[in-house]
Amino acid sequence: MFEKWVLKRYSFDVPCTVEIEHTNEYLKAHVDLGGVEVGPGDQVQVHDAPTDVRFGERVFCHRRATVTRGGLADRVWARVAATGELNELYDLSFSSRRQL
Repeated sequence: MFEKWVLKRYSFDVPCTVEIEHTNEYLKAHVDLGGVEVGPGDQVQVHDAPTDVRFGERVFCHRRATVTRGGLADRVWARVAATGELNELYDLSFSSRRQL
């Protein structure tokens, strides 16, 4: 029973708005899930999202998304992995002398 509680995932569908922009100023994609909060270990899959936006275009469209809530193990692993990736950013050197 403990394994089911730790590994349990559940999914639900929500309407979403997809914004994709490919211009001189921006190359971005944004999904608004309408107030649904996504946390560490959760997954979002947008169904039928546009994949080909020409240069100079900005596309808004309404689609459906499936949100899969991660179990306890997924949430813990996501936080541990994020901490490790953050520590990689600290491995920098800001020295005043130039090295060739």
